[in-house]
Amino acid sequence: MCSPVYLMVVSFPLTSTHAAQCRYALGMEDGTIPDSDITASSAWSDSTEAKHGRLSTGAGDGAWCPLGAVFPSASEYLQVDLRSLHFLALVGTQGRHADGHGQEFARSYRLRYSRDGRSWITWKDRWGQEVVSGNKNTYDVVLKDLGPPIVARYVRFYPLADRVMSVCLRVELYGCLWNDGLLAYTAPVGHVMHLSGSPVYLNDSTYDGSTEAGVQFGGLGQLVDGVLGGDDFTETKELRVWPGYDYLGWSREALGQGSVQIEFHFQKTRSFHTMQVHSNNRHTQGVRVFRKVECQFKPGLLLPWSSPPLLLAIPLEDLKDPSSRPISIPLGGRPAQILRCQFTFADRWLLISEISFYSGTPRVDPWIHNLFSETVDITGVDNTGVDITGVDITGHDSSNTAILIGCLVGIILLLLAVIAVILWRQYWKKILGKVRRKDFQHDFQNGCYILTFTVDKGFPSPTEEPPPYPGAPPYPALSPPSVPHYAEADIVSLQGVSGNNTYAVPALSSPSPTAADCSPLPDLPRQCLVFKEKLGEGQFGEVHLCEIESPQDLPNLEFPFNVRKGRPLLVAVKILRPDASKNARNDFLKEGKILSRLKDPNIIRLLGVCVSSEPLCMVTEYMECGDLNQYLSHRLCFSLPLSYPALISMASQIASGMKFLSSLNFVHRDLATRNCLRPIKIADFGMSRNLYAGDYYRIQGRAVLPIRWMAWECILMGKFTTASDVWAFGVTLWEMLSVCQEQPYSSLTDEQVIDNAGEFFRDHGRQVYLSRPDICPQGLYELMLSCWNRDCKLRPSFAHIHSFLTEDAMNMVNV
Repeated sequence: MCSPVYLMVVSFPLTSTHAAQCRYALGMEDGTIPDSDITASSAWSDSTEAKHGRLSTGAGDGAWCPLGAVFPSASEYLQVDLRSLHFLALVGTQGRHADGHGQEFARSYRLRYSRDGRSWITWKDRWGQEVVSGNKNTYDVVLKDLGPPIVARYVRFYPLADRVMSVCLRVELYGCLWNDGLLAYTAPVGHVMHLSGSPVYLNDSTYDGSTEAGVQFGGLGQLVDGVLGGDDFTETKELRVWPGYDYLGWSREALGQGSVQIEFHFQKTRSFHTMQVHSNNRHTQGVRVFRKVECQFKPGLLLPWSSPPLLLAIPLEDLKDPSSRPISIPLGGRPAQILRCQFTFADRWLLISEISFYSGTPRVDPWIHNLFSETVDITGVDNTGVDITGVDITGHDSSNTAILIGCLVGIILLLLAVIAVILWRQYWKKILGKVRRKDFQHDFQNGCYILTFTVDKGFPSPTEEPPPYPGAPPYPALSPPSVPHYAEADIVSLQGVSGNNTYAVPALSSPSPTAADCSPLPDLPRQCLVFKEKLGEGQFGEVHLCEIESPQDLPNLEFPFNVRKGRPLLVAVKILRPDASKNARNDFLKEGKILSRLKDPNIIRLLGVCVSSEPLCMVTEYMECGDLNQYLSHRLCFSLPLSYPALISMASQIASGMKFLSSLNFVHRDLATRNCLRPIKIADFGMSRNLYAGDYYRIQGRAVLPIRWMAWECILMGKFTTASDVWAFGVTLWEMLSVCQEQPYSSLTDEQVIDNAGEFFRDHGRQVYLSRPDICPQGLYELMLSCWNRDCKLRPSFAHIHSFLTEDAMNMVNV
């Protein structure tokens, strides 16, 4: 029996083929895929043969057109050979290009794929549907996200029809190389968990292999689809799927043994450095990360298992946090074509969402290298860049003694910091016990109102002191202990390049062991950015539109949207002024780390940073269609108003993005239509644009606040929370249903808006609400009113709002 090796639980990118990063056009349109790799079951003629089935091209007669009828047999197909295994996340189809002389297109189709050219699999979506919606005309390109994605070398398109008719087809495939080289995995069938009488299905529903005697074999499924399950395994990232969908799980009792065996088959022998297993740890419901894992290695199909096996264990003290987490398992560079791992139960249930493998030469992440290039001698680094074992600050080899001394010094400094915090809190408790009154001041560094305290004896009545400005609400009577104001809360607030507070993140300074900001930010070479135009500027920097000419040459750049090979990529670049203060610089770096954690379809994505030299830059997505405010107002100007369902659909996407932010305890603080880009992605550029200068209230020439979107407690107490974001969402929804034709509270001056916040505070029934827009049903207006509830605890959650908009509001009509 070999000795156990203890693991370190780390957080770094789970798989190099995550669907969000893997959306390159593979070469039908631009010719990267040669004619010889495009075949078909038949063709009308030489001018409509398979090689003409390329998206957005018009060679020959403008498409592939099968000779035989596709109804009712549906046996005609267009086949693409990608020469090697690829991860496919997206497909595109188009009808025939015939200069308007033909109307041949496929209204629907099926997909079949193969990894070896012998065994063919019919693609099904997450709900078991085989038929894919196709085209409605000959010219529009229809893109279909593949959920689940496909791992294949060969792909076939089978056009369908509901009657005898001619069809023609042009196609494109989007994805990237399947770097894992994994052909199939074998695992026991997942089990059903019963929670409070409700079933939670933990089966591998997208597995494309065979099942026999309770074992799945010969295929791939949800363990390699790039989707990571969350902390609560009953919640899913896909809509309309069953609880437990994101995980494959086994019950120790149902399995009848103390471990789960999973076997992985690869194309060829590889040298394995690391295996990552994303596992759930909801121990309050009997789910824990595996206690240990034992792996065996088989260098070839006809070779015996190498010995001894590799045994690795996880210390139980690391498993108290109920968060799901990726676990890095060092495999020591052992060669194998078949890998068999035995995962031992640590509780009644074991749930795994994703497994990926790393192989190759060791490397040090550029972010780490930039931080330590002059003072650190890094040795013993595996390919994950995590195991840093040698710190050299003197020019000599480091030792265990030096590491121990460094740890002790760090512990001592931490204890001193804790003592200082305790003394500071005790000091302020004494100060607060002698509070005379609250006085409104402006925190110009954070750009928001905060409350400060003046020391004196006794507590006056509310009417003893004049209000801070004409018409403001009188000071409320105070009694110790006082509620801490925003500046005292355990929240990191960032000024941001644009001069706004983008995200306030509770407890960012003490992240959980699985916090995603542990991973380094992707560092992009500055020379790849080509300046196009200036989009806006703020107090500490500017926002530029730039172009990356060859994005495919940047392997560490993440792509959240479709990019074709050879096409430039437009990006928005936030640039910090070289003369910015040290605090602004630190805020900039913190903001980058925060934005790197935000990976959601409805949140603007950080693509990379430039921090190796001045000026510091952040590179984010750029949405060419502009913001929602301009889109809605311009459509109305040209008599093209959107339908009610279209508006609700966009509102639902905003709510979905805010639901994601709130799940991470992120507070946006400037939600409005100006900060929602199209297609819907929540951003923060609004304050930097002169176009929206009138939406912000300027305080004494410096700080600016979006008071017309702010909850009363934000204006009066500087208290920003998810509940205040809910208030702002209600105003944003009002904007959308008003088609962005006027500012909120357009009949009130800025000072009167602040006065109205005071009326909410006093709660004497004199507060003014935004009126119901003409096209807004009463039920939806009641949702808005609930967002503006005086008691922040009674405002709905974004999860409730999203559910309401997707299920109830869509069916409402105005009466």
